[in-house]
Amino acid sequence: MLAMLRQGVYGRLAGYEDVNDAEGLRIDPAMRRIVGGRANEKEAASTSEMSRFETEILSSRDNLTALMDLSGAWIDLVQVCMPLDKLILDMDSSQSETYGDREGSAYNGYFECTCYHPLFLFNQYGDLERAMLRRGNHASAKFWRRVLVPVIERYGDRDIPKYFRGGAAFAIPALYRLLEEESSLYAIRIPGNDVLMSNIDHLLIRSVGRPSYKPKVFYENVSYQAQTWDHPRRVVANVEWHEGELFPRVGFIVTNMTGWSRKVVTFYNGRGTAEQWIKEGKYAVKWTRLSCRSFKDNQARLQLFALAYNLGNFLRRLVLPKSVKHWSLTTLREKLIKIGTKVVRHAKYVTFQLAEVAVPRELFVAILDRIQRFGVPPPLVQRG
Repeated sequence: MLAMLRQGVYGRLAGYEDVNDAEGLRIDPAMRRIVGGRANEKEAASTSEMSRFETEILSSRDNLTALMDLSGAWIDLVQVCMPLDKLILDMDSSQSETYGDREGSAYNGYFECTCYHPLFLFNQYGDLERAMLRRGNHASAKFWRRVLVPVIERYGDRDIPKYFRGGAAFAIPALYRLLEEESSLYAIRIPGNDVLMSNIDHLLIRSVGRPSYKPKVFYENVSYQAQTWDHPRRVVANVEWHEGELFPRVGFIVTNMTGWSRKVVTFYNGRGTAEQWIKEGKYAVKWTRLSCRSFKDNQARLQLFALAYNLGNFLRRLVLPKSVKHWSLTTLREKLIKIGTKVVRHAKYVTFQLAEVAVPRELFVAILDRIQRFGVPPPLVQRG
C-alpha cells in the first residue's frame, strides 16, 4: 500500500494525472526505483491495481480522513526544520470542470460550467494546508469549518501571530467570531451597502481639474455593525479614482487589525497569490482531472493531487538555488522531474545518467546537496 501511495503521488507530480498512465509507469525504471518494494525486482502497480487502490481502499471513510490530514502532517514536518515566525492563511474556492456522468457535479452559475467546487486553504508560502471537494452547486463558503477548524487546531499551541484573509464569500459572522476567539487577526472583504456608502460620501466626489495619470487612492475607517453582528467592527474603505473611469472603485474590508488603513488594504491584497497557487495546481499538477464516477473516489484523488502539489512546492521553496528560485511548478516538472534518463543497474547501486540540456551538472548537484542537508531530526525519546 505504501508503494502504491508513492506511485500515485509521484506519478501525479511528474504530470501523469490519470491511473491509465500506470500501464507505462509500472515498467519505468525510475518509477520502479522510487516506488520500492517488489517494484525493484518486478514491476510497479498496474492500472487495474492503482484503480482498485484509489477507489476501494483510499476512498473508505477512515482512510479518506487520514488522507485529508496528511498534507498538514507533511507541512508540520517541514516546519520542524524551518519554524514559522507567523502564520497567514488564505482561503479560496475554484472550479473543476466535469464531463459525463459524475456524482455531485452540477452547473455553477458563477463559473458558467458543470463542475465540482473544491475549497482550498493555503499558508503564506503556498503550501496547501487542506483541500476539500464539494458539489458543483455549493456556495463558495460551504463547509468552511471543515477546512479551517482542523488547521487552526493544529497551530493552536504555537505562540506566533496568526492571520486570515478571505474574499467577500467568507463575510460570515460565525467566521469572525471563531477567529476572534482564537486570537487570530483577519481581513475579509464585505459587500458594500447604503450605510457603508453614506460614511464615505465625501470620497465619492470627483476632484476638480484634470485627472492624474496615476490612480488616486483614499482610505477611510468606519465603525460598523450589521444586523447579524453581535458588536461593532472596524471596516476599512478603499476608494480608487482611475483615469478614464467615470466612477471610483470602492471596496470594504472588515478587520480586527490595528494600524494604518493602507497597511490593512495592502495586507488583504496579498491574498491574490492564492489564486496563482490554484492556477499552478490546475495547470502544473492537473488536479482538475477527477474522472471517477463516484464523488468519494474523486475526493480521494483530489487529496493525492494535493500531496503532489505540496511535494513540488516544498522542492521549489526549500531546496532550489537562488538562480532558479523563480521557476513555476510547470517549469520545475518539465526540467527537473519529467525528464529522460538512462538507468544503469549494478549489483549494489543504480546510476541515473542525465543529459545537461535542461539542468547543468552543477545545478543538479546543488539541489541534491540541499535535499540531503534538509533532514528532519528524529523525535526526542524520554527515558524514565
